[in-house]
Amino acid sequence: MLAGFNFQEMISAFIVLFAVIDIIGSIPIIINLKNRGNEVNAVKATVISFLLMIGFFYAGDMMLKLFHVDIASFAVAGAFVIFLMSLEMLLDVEIFKNQGPIKEATLVPLVFPLLAGAGAFTTLLSLRAEYASVNIVIALILNMVWVYFVVRMTDRVEQFLGKGGIYIIRKFFGIILLAISVRLFTANISLLLGALNK
Repeated sequence: MLAGFNFQEMISAFIVLFAVIDIIGSIPIIINLKNRGNEVNAVKATVISFLLMIGFFYAGDMMLKLFHVDIASFAVAGAFVIFLMSLEMLLDVEIFKNQGPIKEATLVPLVFPLLAGAGAFTTLLSLRAEYASVNIVIALILNMVWVYFVVRMTDRVEQFLGKGGIYIIRKFFGIILLAISVRLFTANISLLLGALNK
């Protein structure tokens, strides 16, 4: 399983997923849910998010084949989604609105769409176009450990970082996401154009 392991790839995938999942940026939302009396279960949120993401990571390819979409095309589409997410973080605007009918706090909105949302799904498949699967899976597991820690210790993390700290981190990862979206787009659009020219 560890045959394709590459530390640099794993770290790169970890940073990308860290920025997309953005659990630090979700702290105010989690605190708001708790203040409204909604129970947020850290173990349940982490396990369900991981299962959804790992399931999509391995089965998403088959789903794409059903619709005759290749990974490079999906990665270009994913670049647009990540670009919009970076704009949300940088400009403090809400582009992806959560208007689902379910009011259960752990599953909605925490697991979906905050943790295992369209952005995370898109990013996982987009990363497959560049990195070995083992590096992405390890990066995802490390991110889920971090997610569990933050959800469990939300109040303390907010006290430690402060509102200003969370704001700065959000802006920083907004710029990282913007750069990632540009790189994903340029790397995969050239593959698509090359395939069209053949």
